[in-house]
Amino acid sequence: MQPIIVKDKRFKVSMPASKIQARVQEIGTQISHDYEGRTPMFISVLTGAFIFAADLVRSVATPSEIAFMRVSSYEGTNSTGQVREVLGLKEDIEGRDVVIIEDIIDSGLTMQELIALLRKKNPRSIAICALLVKPGNLKVKDLPIKYCCFEIPNDFILGYGLDYDGLGRELPDIYTLAED
Repeated sequence: MQPIIVKDKRFKVSMPASKIQARVQEIGTQISHDYEGRTPMFISVLTGAFIFAADLVRSVATPSEIAFMRVSSYEGTNSTGQVREVLGLKEDIEGRDVVIIEDIIDSGLTMQELIALLRKKNPRSIAICALLVKPGNLKVKDLPIKYCCFEIPNDFILGYGLDYDGLGRELPDIYTLAED
């Protein structure tokens, strides 16, 4: 496949849509088995996970519900070290099995804080379903990442919900920044 240009950068395909969809189906089957007889509450972290969340939820055969949250740990370009709910969770998750759907886990620090926020709402269980994990960057080693589609190196990527300055989310493949 030909490289693409988004804004001012060149990207090349690193993961075709067919590979992504096959893996999402596998994870959906695993979640269906793990939560058989229960009704998990999926919580999709906006904005990057929305495409992954839609495909994943459609691949799960057990009844489920979905909610959305947007969290931020940044003011401008600097991390505050504190996660705040920008678009908060309205649903009651007390006693529920919660599966957080995330597009990418890099350091794990934001996810660690998000889990702490959710635990205050007394769910029965919390698991993470991540499209991508960068194990080489993880600073938090005890995250409950029960479902991981792909482990990737520390590359800048876009597509399938991930963006570069707001652009490229609609691309069905995942792209990596191309070296010139």
